[in-house]
Amino acid sequence: MKIAIENGKLGQAISLLFDLPLKGKQSRHRTKFIGKLNARLEEVENDRIALAKEHAKKDADGEAVQTDGNFDIVDVEAFSKDLKELYAEEMIIEGGDVSGMLKTVKAILEDCDKELSGQEAFIYDYLCDQFEKGVDEE
Repeated sequence: MKIAIENGKLGQAISLLFDLPLKGKQSRHRTKFIGKLNARLEEVENDRIALAKEHAKKDADGEAVQTDGNFDIVDVEAFSKDLKELYAEEMIIEGGDVSGMLKTVKAILEDCDKELSGQEAFIYDYLCDQFEKGVDEE
């Protein structure tokens, strides 16, 4: 099984899965899955900061200028384009010792009876689609 999740949807996926009431194996596998997503989310945030520094106004020492904790972006359009590309990149989780975890998370999503609306419903549908595609690639 192979799952691909866009960087821009990691935070929402974590939030949705985190709030589901689960027990035993399902809870353990969900926690491991969230751990993988969190690690990638941290990488994405570091990449976002690097992009912001790259596109920020520089001081006399060549360091990115910050105002109130935010980088002073010079070319907002170029920064937005690079950020959009970063968020569109996908995290791939596949095979080996994660197959069991992926199958469990897929079952969690299939058996979910929580009422969803708005962004939560959108990310639920997105995750279900990704897991369905993952089954096709087995």
